[in-house]
Amino acid sequence: MRLHECGAFLEWTTAALGSHPRVERTLKPSQIIGQIFYKNPIQFKNSTNATVSSFSTTFIFAIVPEYTEFGGPGLAFVISPNNEISVALPSQYLGLSSETNIGLDLNHVVAIELDMSRTIAVGDIDDNHVGIDINSPRSVTAASIGYFTDESEFKNLSLKSGDPMQVWVEYDGVEKQIDVTLYPINVSKPKTPLLSLKKDLSPYLYESMFVGFSLPTGLLVFSHYILVWIFKMNGKADELDLFRLPKIPWDDNNNKQGIKQLQRILALTLSLTGLTLFLVLVFGAVLISRKKRFVEILEDWEVQYGPHRFSYKDIFKATKGFKEKEVLGKGGFGRVYKGVLPSSNVQIVVKRISHDSRQGMREFMAEIATIGRLRHPNLVRLLGYCKCKHELLLVYDYMPNGSLDKFVYHQPNSSLTWTQRLKIIKDVASALFYLHQQWVQVIIHRDIKPANVLIDSDMNARLGDFGLAKLCDLGNDPQTSHVASTLGYMAPELASTGKANTRTDIYAFGLFMLEVAYGRRPIEVRAPPDETFLADWIMDCWDKGDILAAINGRVGVEAWVTLLAPDCGG
Repeated sequence: MRLHECGAFLEWTTAALGSHPRVERTLKPSQIIGQIFYKNPIQFKNSTNATVSSFSTTFIFAIVPEYTEFGGPGLAFVISPNNEISVALPSQYLGLSSETNIGLDLNHVVAIELDMSRTIAVGDIDDNHVGIDINSPRSVTAASIGYFTDESEFKNLSLKSGDPMQVWVEYDGVEKQIDVTLYPINVSKPKTPLLSLKKDLSPYLYESMFVGFSLPTGLLVFSHYILVWIFKMNGKADELDLFRLPKIPWDDNNNKQGIKQLQRILALTLSLTGLTLFLVLVFGAVLISRKKRFVEILEDWEVQYGPHRFSYKDIFKATKGFKEKEVLGKGGFGRVYKGVLPSSNVQIVVKRISHDSRQGMREFMAEIATIGRLRHPNLVRLLGYCKCKHELLLVYDYMPNGSLDKFVYHQPNSSLTWTQRLKIIKDVASALFYLHQQWVQVIIHRDIKPANVLIDSDMNARLGDFGLAKLCDLGNDPQTSHVASTLGYMAPELASTGKANTRTDIYAFGLFMLEVAYGRRPIEVRAPPDETFLADWIMDCWDKGDILAAINGRVGVEAWVTLLAPDCGG
């Protein structure tokens, strides 16, 4: 694991510490190290009242993995009483703690973690998150990596993308609030922080503390780059000059390779004859490529599935060449496109699913054929499929009102009434009963949640993505385990065994009912601690005899009671 600079040389530059303490730092190339701190301690507390003063720091970093498909260690900005955290394990917890000192008050460590691995033991929310840690790697608050636009739209980012990102950590000593903002360097600083925490840091920090960075060592190869870093007490850190940023060596290597390739091409095409021949070849290659684009191979065993097959040419035209503006969303199984079949003008939805396992393709197609035969008014109908190389395209009916989660969370002005909520729950229950009990074989959904429930033009609920989890399992390496479910809806036994059944579906459906009824996600990371887990919170309300206290306030409690009374009266 390397924490190193991007530039030819290393140098410290410091302004006068005191009224304007500031540090800029680039790190040595190929320096195998777990922690690096500014050499001098910084005074954090006002000696007159012993409270932590305001401070601000910003840095630009990049994490470049050798293998992008794997997760790995992240990086943490650290405020520590020492310039070395000697009790920490080098390969765990970002080099901040060991098993024996997690959560101890005597640690006096505050950190902002940028983590690419999900450690269940400390409650990590996912494998791509930022968290505020105090004396423990268990974050006080955390959020997935991304940023908010000026229109309050959340944009996801990936730590292991290799792209440079800028981080601001700002503490207001008067308001006792710490804000963390992260964003790509090609956009302006967002107005809304990614994380905000009301917390007085005075009990956790000494008068003088060290500042720096920490990361664990490990077996996977990741390069961690700090391009520039500024720290300032009693004021906002200076804006960074992005035009003077050093380049990442990884980019330099790619540029050098590109230049060499260009030189070879230019050498071959110096003469007019060579250039003409090159253009002719390119033009011919384009024509051949366009013809091959729509060439499909129908294997012998695939004939039995013929009635369910669409041509790739029709799907390509329906989605206008899979243009970005036709994308409806990005789910756990791939991108989803809106389209119109050219032959019938019927609106459709197309899901692109990658499938790299050749030996499992026949079983994959058999599952699709089974799903295509399902008929129920509360299931999204699979119209057919298209197979092109190692990619499968699934074609579904188009649902004009989109997914249920948009109604529950994203459209406050058109909130569902309790009558509609109850009908939606009944619709999904009917679909699930059909999959479990009424079809010729049991079909496990594996991922029941509002995002997989579609609403048609008559506000009927239709369960979608049924069977897709199993389809993706067929494409996985049998030596690996894959739990196809969403955190928050996963039954305890599914998390431990990885085996889904009708009971794990019913568990997820129970959480789905609570979510629709109460208008809350199963896990709310920004909620008060006693309200983080929806099921636990409702059980607490039940135990207190105040079950109606948790109902979404946008619809009257009386309406909910009146609606349920006939169904609960026996």
